Amino acid sequence: MGRLSPRVFVFALLLGFAVPAVAVDPVLMFLLSMAREAIFKAAREQARTPAEPPAAVATYPGTVVAPADLKRLIDESFTYLSQAQRQEIFDSLHAALMDPKNAAVRASMIEYFAQRAIAVREAQDRLANLSQSEKALLAADFRKQVAALPAEEAAQLAELLRRNLLPLPSDLNEMLLAALGDR
Repeated sequence: MGRLSPRVFVFALLLGFAVPAVAVDPVLMFLLSMAREAIFKAAREQARTPAEPPAAVATYPGTVVAPADLKRLIDESFTYLSQAQRQEIFDSLHAALMDPKNAAVRASMIEYFAQRAIAVREAQDRLANLSQSEKALLAADFRKQVAALPAEEAAQLAELLRRNLLPLPSDLNEMLLAALGDR
């Protein structure tokens, strides 16, 4: 499994604000572009060698954030991912934070990631709280949007949905997957 793009997390934030049915079209287009980016990034990451295990540190240099705090944030925010996928996110972020080249931006990287992780969690909660009729409207709009996609892109999006790589409640994920099947 390749590493997830931070752009996927931004998608969740925007999708969380898409409760009105009128606002669904731009969100779906954004979803489709983010899914495509995630697929391409995953393919590139699979070609790389696996990263070394994270080194033990009390806090990240120049910050007061401990790796355990970051791990907990990931586990609480990305509940839709498997434990292995969450570990992969942590390993990637940890490696970037420990890279001496990033010393000057380490704190801002942590802040940016924390904001996005919280936004993903809030978006998941908002989507989970949609009524069944709102979810059905979202799926109907999604069906219209994916009808115009090339078959390869639709298959890639279906794979993301099958693997539960998007921050969607399971019932909405299944509805979108069914909408792709109706294509």
